[in-house]
Amino acid sequence: MTSFYLLGGLFLGWSLGANDAANVFGTAVGARMVRFKTAALVASVFVVLGAVLGGSGTTETLVALGAVNAPAASFTLTVVAGLTVFWMTKATLPVSTTQAIVGAIVGWNWFTSSPTDRGTLVKIVASWVLSPVLAALFAVALYYIFKGYLNRRHIHLLRLDAYTRAGLIAVGAIGAYSLGANNIANVVGVFVRSSPFVDISISGPLHLSGVQQLFFLGGLAISLGIFSYSYRMMTAVGNEIVKLTPLLAMIAVLAHALVLLVFASKGLKGALMSLGLPSLPLVPVSSSQAIVGAISGIGMLKSARVVNYRYLGKIVMGWVLTPAIAAAVSLVALFFVQNVFQQTVVR
Repeated sequence: MTSFYLLGGLFLGWSLGANDAANVFGTAVGARMVRFKTAALVASVFVVLGAVLGGSGTTETLVALGAVNAPAASFTLTVVAGLTVFWMTKATLPVSTTQAIVGAIVGWNWFTSSPTDRGTLVKIVASWVLSPVLAALFAVALYYIFKGYLNRRHIHLLRLDAYTRAGLIAVGAIGAYSLGANNIANVVGVFVRSSPFVDISISGPLHLSGVQQLFFLGGLAISLGIFSYSYRMMTAVGNEIVKLTPLLAMIAVLAHALVLLVFASKGLKGALMSLGLPSLPLVPVSSSQAIVGAISGIGMLKSARVVNYRYLGKIVMGWVLTPAIAAAVSLVALFFVQNVFQQTVVR
C-alpha cells in the first residue's frame, strides 16, 4: 500500500513539471531561441540531478511544518495539491506548488488537531513575498552587468545571437537544477517519514540513501510532466507578461535560478553563518513567483507600460487562492479517506 500511496507524490511531481518547467525555459521557448524538445530534455536531466543532490535542505523545513506520519494522509495531500496545480495549469496560470502543498499540510494539521509550527509557517509565507522581490532585484542587477559588459566588448550581432542561445540553455540547466533542489520537497517531502526505501551502497563509497531514492523517483515524475504537458505554459509565460528579447529572457531565468539556489543551498547558508552574515532560511520557495518577479522587474526597468498588468493580476490572484483551495479541499478529502475508506490519516 505504501508504494501505491507514493502515486500521489508522483502525480504532484507531474503537475509541478507541467507547470513550473515554464519558469525555467518558458522565456527561451517563447522567444523561439530554444526548441521545446531541447528545453524539455535539458530540464528533465538537471531537475533530477538537483532533486537527488540538493533537495534535503528544503525538505527538512517542510517536514517541520507538519509531521504527516501516515502514508494515506501523504497520498491524500499530494493528490489534493497536484489537482490544485493541475487546475491552475489548465487555466495557463503559473502557480506555486509550494503554496499548494503547504496549504494541504496546514489542512491536515487542522483536521488532525496537530500543531502547526508557526515559526516555519512564517518563514515559508515570508519567502512568498521575498522571492519575487529578490528575483526582480537580481534581474535588474544582472541587466546592468550584462549591459556594461556588452557595451565594452562590441560583439558582432550574429555571434551575440549564438552566445545567447547557448546561454539560454546553460542558465536553463542551472534553473532546472535549482527547481529540483528547491521544489522536490513539495513533491515527496510528506513521504519522508513513511518512505519505503532503505539505504543502499552501489559500489565502494557510492551511497544512495532511502530519501535520495525517494527524491530520484519524484524527479522522474517532474520530468514526465515537463515532456508531456508543459508546452502551453511555456509559451504563456514566455509571451504574456512582458515581451522579452532573448538576452533579457536569459537574464530573467538566471535571476530566477539564483533565488531558488539561495533558498536551497546548505553550503551557502553555512558559509554566510561562518562569516557572521545573515542568511535566508532553507525553504521551498515558488519557482513561479521567482520567474514572474524577474520578468516583471526587467519589464518595469524598460518601461512600466510594457507589463501586462491584467495577466499579472490573474497570476497574483492564483497565488492567493492556491493555498486556500488546497487547505479546504484537503479537509474534505481527509474526511472521506478516514470515514468512508477507513484509512488511518494520523498516527
